[in-house]
Amino acid sequence: MIIQAVLFMQLFAQSQITANQTVPDLTTLLQSGTDAQNRGDLNQAIIDFQKATNVAPSSAVAFFKLGSVYMAKGDYVAAVPPLKHALELNSDSVPGHQLLGYALLSQGYASEAISHLSIAHESAALGIAYLETDQPAEAIVNLKDALAKTPNDPDLIYYLGRAGAVLSSESHEKLLSDFRQTARGHQSLGQNYYAAKMYLEAEKEYEQAIAVRPNLPGLRLELGEIYAASSQWAQAEEQFRAETKIQPGSAEAAYRLGNALLQQGKMKEATDELHRSDSLRPNMPETLYALGRALAISEPDAAARTLDHLIGLEKQSPLAGQAYLLLAGIHRRQGKTEAAGHDMQEYKRIQNLASKP
Repeated sequence: MIIQAVLFMQLFAQSQITANQTVPDLTTLLQSGTDAQNRGDLNQAIIDFQKATNVAPSSAVAFFKLGSVYMAKGDYVAAVPPLKHALELNSDSVPGHQLLGYALLSQGYASEAISHLSIAHESAALGIAYLETDQPAEAIVNLKDALAKTPNDPDLIYYLGRAGAVLSSESHEKLLSDFRQTARGHQSLGQNYYAAKMYLEAEKEYEQAIAVRPNLPGLRLELGEIYAASSQWAQAEEQFRAETKIQPGSAEAAYRLGNALLQQGKMKEATDELHRSDSLRPNMPETLYALGRALAISEPDAAARTLDHLIGLEKQSPLAGQAYLLLAGIHRRQGKTEAAGHDMQEYKRIQNLASKP
């Protein structure tokens, strides 16, 4: 976990804080406690640091060290009082704010932890605290900052995903509650219906959205996808074609139109549109597969090159398996029996890989 990892690193670093050299008894107790902590004897360290707080009740260092050992032990409840008292004695202690922020957050006191984590500039923990207090926008800012420093941290990726989902949900709810009759309101509700496979309801919402803003990018693309989901390819083609006029530079719109044409057997038009999609955004796997299908009969060699390129990109994916299956048919028609057999073996191998848990 992020919290534990950061805590132990900070605790080890802070174990070297020295005491006021003018108080020998305090110095001895702090050194003894630090030695015990360094060798992993946390119970003895607690005893020594507790004695140090009794000897010097005005020593912020003694209370900080006592709290830090409780943190290292995972006893966050016990850590809070000495850490709070350490900050009462020295409110400028960044390590004190850092550890108290973690101690509070670990117990679920996210709101109280925020001020301390802010002072310590602990963006990872601060992002989590903001998320726990229903402030997803602030959470995202801090989690992105933390992720930039440690981009492969699964905990940060998880929390950032959660924050994004919460913010998206809040925005969606506001859109439907305050702007229901706008084009975006109809679009958002249409997306909900589409996700629930309520295609007729989704279609009506998109039609209303288009009536309000006929040239809004994306509306016709999404309506076309609704038609495609129910295999209404002529209607899907109409919407995708309209989208390519609104967004002539959209590779996705070109791909969707090409695929709709392909489904209707309009191979020449499909090939042209899929080539255009590939030129706008090269190496889109779905475009390459559809292009391979479109070329399979009229230009088998070109189709084979396209599918080989797709397999090189996708390796072991199910789409690569489908490309091998399509290649097998092309090679069989060309009389290349050995190549077709190899393609089928690869197709079955990838299928077996996909079926394994």
